[in-house]
Amino acid sequence: MGLFGDDFYSTKVSRRAEPEQKGKLQIIRPGGGRRTRDRWSNPRRSRSEISSTVKVAVISSVISSIVTVTLFSFISQPSAQLPLANAAGQGAGVAQTTQAADPYDRIITAAAEVRPSVVSIVNHKTGSSLSMDDSALGSGVIFKKEDGKAYIMTNHHVVEGASDLEIVTVDGETHKAKLVGKDRVSDIAVLSTEDKGLGAAAKIGDSSKLQRGQTVLAIGNPLGLGGTLTSGIVSYTDRILPVSINQDGVYDWEQNVIQTDAAINEGNSGGALVDLDGKVVGINTMKISDTGVEGLGFAIPMNEVMKTVDSLLLNGKVSRPYLGVYTVDLSNPYAPLDDEQRKDLKLPSHVDSGVVVLEASGPASEAGLKLNDVITEFDGQKITSTLDLRKFLYDKKKIGDTLEVSFYRDGKAEKVSVKLTDKPE
Repeated sequence: MGLFGDDFYSTKVSRRAEPEQKGKLQIIRPGGGRRTRDRWSNPRRSRSEISSTVKVAVISSVISSIVTVTLFSFISQPSAQLPLANAAGQGAGVAQTTQAADPYDRIITAAAEVRPSVVSIVNHKTGSSLSMDDSALGSGVIFKKEDGKAYIMTNHHVVEGASDLEIVTVDGETHKAKLVGKDRVSDIAVLSTEDKGLGAAAKIGDSSKLQRGQTVLAIGNPLGLGGTLTSGIVSYTDRILPVSINQDGVYDWEQNVIQTDAAINEGNSGGALVDLDGKVVGINTMKISDTGVEGLGFAIPMNEVMKTVDSLLLNGKVSRPYLGVYTVDLSNPYAPLDDEQRKDLKLPSHVDSGVVVLEASGPASEAGLKLNDVITEFDGQKITSTLDLRKFLYDKKKIGDTLEVSFYRDGKAEKVSVKLTDKPE
């Protein structure tokens, strides 16, 4: 009976038959009424009664076997062989929905769609030979085709310092590429190449619609193994990470990223983070690599990437207001100033945060700022770090605006107005 469960068969006794315990013998009394005698009245039966009982038992066994086989056949048959009424009404729809919802099938479909759009990038650095041993490897995504050219997006750090650039398709074909533009702050670059034998441009997704736990794929060229596919989930949709733009150990910018546990390794940079609809939702950019750490990879959201890409296609760069100072944080916990250095600045005791000017050029130099000036405010708003300085300039100012800078020089508070310009090449 366990084959079908209680939905088909019940071991409960009918309400018409109630048991009465008699010593160790359980007597079933039809109808639930009390009998005048507690023992079996006539243990002997006639041959006709025995024959009838045997016939009933045999017939019941045959019927039970037929019902069991019929039910088992009905349950075990595939959905395609369901009765026509059920198949026409909902069976076919359920089968299609189940297939579409199967994440493994969707991974295969999404990967097959995007993989031809992802290329490997070979960066032959300045001063090196054209051999692969002296080159840096990364990934890129074809996102646009126009007028016989294909355009590839990647990371700035993938193409940095390049003298020659090549892309390698999933079929192993090599094409020369040219740099259209790059932006260090957003870590995005755009390349172009002749559209000959390249895969279709990838579909661009909406990264703002990502949800935690959503399945994503990472496609790229880790360790030179082009076309590698890994999968995982979105661990966090809007993570803010501090980064050092100049790679000097000072966190001077914040990067908005998608966190994922899909495996991302060296060479994956610039590759595609893809949803199950086969749309690129991010550009893989970095991972946290340390002892005891795994599953911490990051991608730049596609909505942020495309803003930079559009500007690079139009102008070859991203134009931002330029002040012209190279600074160090007064209260930097990673490289704190010693007592002798603080003494040389002659700061009042209440000044415990700001940025120290190490070099002034362009607009800052023209306005009179110089070495060891300690900037504390922009337009009356407190500036405590180089990160604050950059965010204020990029978020609240435009090229051509005037900025009021408050600073300390030799212990005295001063102010100066600076007209912001575009950063020179």
